[in-house]
Amino acid sequence: MTKDVNSLQNLINNNRKWAEDISDKDPDFFPTLAKQQAPEYLWIGCSDSRVPANEIVGLLPGELFVHRNVANLVVHTDMNLLSVLQYAVEVLKVRHVIVCGHYACGGVKAAMQDQKLGLIDNWLLEIRDLYHHKQDQFKGIENEQEKVDLLCELSVVRQVYNLSHTSIVQDAWAKGQPLSVHGWIYGLKDGKVNDLDVTVNESTQLSELFRLKS
Repeated sequence: MTKDVNSLQNLINNNRKWAEDISDKDPDFFPTLAKQQAPEYLWIGCSDSRVPANEIVGLLPGELFVHRNVANLVVHTDMNLLSVLQYAVEVLKVRHVIVCGHYACGGVKAAMQDQKLGLIDNWLLEIRDLYHHKQDQFKGIENEQEKVDLLCELSVVRQVYNLSHTSIVQDAWAKGQPLSVHGWIYGLKDGKVNDLDVTVNESTQLSELFRLKS
């Protein structure tokens, strides 16, 4: 128990030093931040502890609105994600929504296997379905890690379009609100973010099947 208490106290001590360092550089930082938040970006990322959103893109508190879940999925029945998205788009007026996956994602790897893990199996059905749907793209790839990493990329692309299909995003476009949805992926081995060159800026980029009538 003592060890656990000490570990928690270390976190509090780290916080104090972090806050003091920022205040030393800019005494007005926290008082100003407390009055408002006006981020330009919504980050939808994985819950993985190795992928800290603000740090890897060099942004301070208040500059990035964040939602994280296992395997950075955009599920259309996820009221948590949709609430975050609506607030970010309609209230904060973010200009960019970034879906950022990462290579060697445990959730993606689990979706490729036939093992029963429990409740999370239901959450990962989206990726499992994608894996079977895209089987042609995995032909000739023998290395298992390469397969996982390819599926990580394909999943990010799928989530970009899942986001773009929501009424929240399409309503913003219909109102002329500037909003772009991007797909990125992060490398755990080198700490670098790569743009997957998938960006949706307007509903005309979507299949007509998914365009909502305004």
